[in-house]
Amino acid sequence: MGIDFFNKRGEAQMPEMPGLPKLPSLPKSSDEETVKEVKSVLFKKPDDEFIKRHEKSHKIKEEVKKSQKIKRGAGKGHKIKRKKLKHMPRKLPKKSRREIKKEMKKLGHEIKKKKRNEHGKEKELEANSAKAFVKKGSLVKIAPEKSKNSEKVEGYRLEVDGAYADVELRKDEEGLTYHLSIPEISTVTSIFLDEIRNELISATTVSMKELTDPTLFYRIKRRFLEDSRKLLKEKLPHTEKAVEDFLVGTLMQEMLGLGKIEYLISDPNLEEIVIPSAKEPIRIYFKKYGWLITNIRIDREDEIVNYANIISRRIGRQITVLNPLLDAHLVTGDRINAVLYPVSTKGNTITIRKFARDPFTMIDMITGKTCNLEVAALLWLAIEYEMNVLISGGTGSGKTSFLNACMPFIPPNQRIISIEDTRELMLPEFLYWAPLVTRTPNPEGKGEVSMLDLLVNSLRMRPDRIVLGEMRKQQEAMVLFEAMHTGHSVYSTVHADSAAETISRLVNPPLNVPPNLLKSVNLNVVMFRDRRMNKRRVLQVAEFEADKGGAKANILYRLIPDRDEIVKHAESSRFFEDVTRNTGMSDVEVNEALKEKMRILEWMIKNGLRSLEEMGRVTNLYYRNKELLMKAIQQNNKNLVMKQVKKEEEKANKIIAIEREDKFVLAEEKKEMPAEGKKEMPAEEKKEMPAEEKKSSGELENKQTIAKLDEQKAVEKILGKDFKQKLAWK
Repeated sequence: MGIDFFNKRGEAQMPEMPGLPKLPSLPKSSDEETVKEVKSVLFKKPDDEFIKRHEKSHKIKEEVKKSQKIKRGAGKGHKIKRKKLKHMPRKLPKKSRREIKKEMKKLGHEIKKKKRNEHGKEKELEANSAKAFVKKGSLVKIAPEKSKNSEKVEGYRLEVDGAYADVELRKDEEGLTYHLSIPEISTVTSIFLDEIRNELISATTVSMKELTDPTLFYRIKRRFLEDSRKLLKEKLPHTEKAVEDFLVGTLMQEMLGLGKIEYLISDPNLEEIVIPSAKEPIRIYFKKYGWLITNIRIDREDEIVNYANIISRRIGRQITVLNPLLDAHLVTGDRINAVLYPVSTKGNTITIRKFARDPFTMIDMITGKTCNLEVAALLWLAIEYEMNVLISGGTGSGKTSFLNACMPFIPPNQRIISIEDTRELMLPEFLYWAPLVTRTPNPEGKGEVSMLDLLVNSLRMRPDRIVLGEMRKQQEAMVLFEAMHTGHSVYSTVHADSAAETISRLVNPPLNVPPNLLKSVNLNVVMFRDRRMNKRRVLQVAEFEADKGGAKANILYRLIPDRDEIVKHAESSRFFEDVTRNTGMSDVEVNEALKEKMRILEWMIKNGLRSLEEMGRVTNLYYRNKELLMKAIQQNNKNLVMKQVKKEEEKANKIIAIEREDKFVLAEEKKEMPAEGKKEMPAEEKKEMPAEEKKSSGELENKQTIAKLDEQKAVEKILGKDFKQKLAWK
């Protein structure tokens, strides 16, 4: 038998299933109770009008039911039914819907009117005159995103070309975060800035050489700053100095920089800046706290590609889907690496490794307990008398930083050639220094300059000191040790965790240095990083001794980890003999020289002379006028030292200024000769050019003009005139 889902009247019903118990029927509630239940469920706080309306509809329903009871009645009941049905609406909620719609429309119109009025007032205030909104304030500060339970750990202000931003390091449940708070520019002000930007680009002509050359680039930047300030005063008169500086600085960041990222690049506390993708916030490596998350995010992937393109154009290269890798240097010396999607599967990524503006000095190393006064004086003595020093250690142990801290000990009248894969060394200005950096090949595989090429070439540059960033390959090691044997003073780093391991790494593959050449190394300094406390220390200071056709390490100083102290471990068997043999000094004189250097370093610590330039000035004075320096130290007269240093600097600056003036005059004379000096050709010599020559010269001129136009277009792209999309945060 089939199951019927409808009864005889055609109404839906639940069929009776055999074998299953019948469900108990629910008691029917009265109509009044149902109305109350509906009201309680649907309307928490019903209006009086709404209740009256539903009560009226309920009465109409009851009258209809009464009229329906007279099924076969004559006309009277039928008439009543018709009369009542006329008053009853077809759909009861329809009337309420209409009223609700009317109310909603009224509210909508009122809200729109309010918005229009507010928007109109803002436009009037901002567009009527520049004075109005400048007085009101064109900068609105954005508060950093703070969680409820966050605490401020540290805070400071950054300034870039007059523009400023506040940095706060905040600690919450998730850990330490880096918050950057930048004032926001109003819409009308940004329109004025866009106009100034377009006028600057159209008014000034800039060549690609000027954008890529660091010295010329800063000259262009200074010119743009002056021109933009003039235009800003014309567009927005009566602007406050602080506001004007901020707007001009922001304009320079967008035109010649990387926008908001310029603040991070200018932060001296950061070592690395990573843009992982548009999905994730920017991460930074803070010197004191390590890796931190920032509150800065780039919203679109094409903006990251945009930054990579700006950098690649400035170095004359391209980054595309076919060539998705880019390794380049900014004008500031910072190294940038970019990888595009799909090679970087999460999205386009950029890594910026910052070049140290204020590197660690030997004074910082002593005060920070990385080394002590005795070790620093010993290294100064070794570098002064052209000894070879090798610095070894693990990854992140501070090898390059310690090598850089030793460089101011070099006498100022000697030529230094440094060779690096990534530019990290920074020496005082007065030193006679030529830094060389390797170059990666282009997409076609041409134009590579390796470290070996630079090392071989440096020997032809008449160097007194050669500084190699890191020894990695056998050929590099062999050339370096040959340079030691030919009389050059060499300083380099190598990966090894102890003095014994340094010897093992040098004599075994991949370096394979013959053991008999290791005696050329006079001192080996081993660096160590405490991973738990994040501290860097000098672990060992050793010399290499001959041992059965090979070499062994004699440790002179070593670190005692429990006391966090560097102590003397053994007497030197070779180092002081080399010093006396090369200088003719007696043992007493050598000891006196060490004590003298310790006194100078101690005096510098007491007087707070810790920067690279201050350190360099004192060592420079030591080599030029040692008696005056020692006299000032005995009297504890810092001013006497600084006066003498200034005199030396003034002499050097005068020489440099004279050289620059001569070059400038020569350049101007070549550029434009005076009208009197120009000789006109005699009429006899003036001959008409043949048609073929005219044609060829015309083609040459056309090519030159086309090349200039192409160069100008490339410059405009770099400056951002043709960019259709604005930065994500603007």
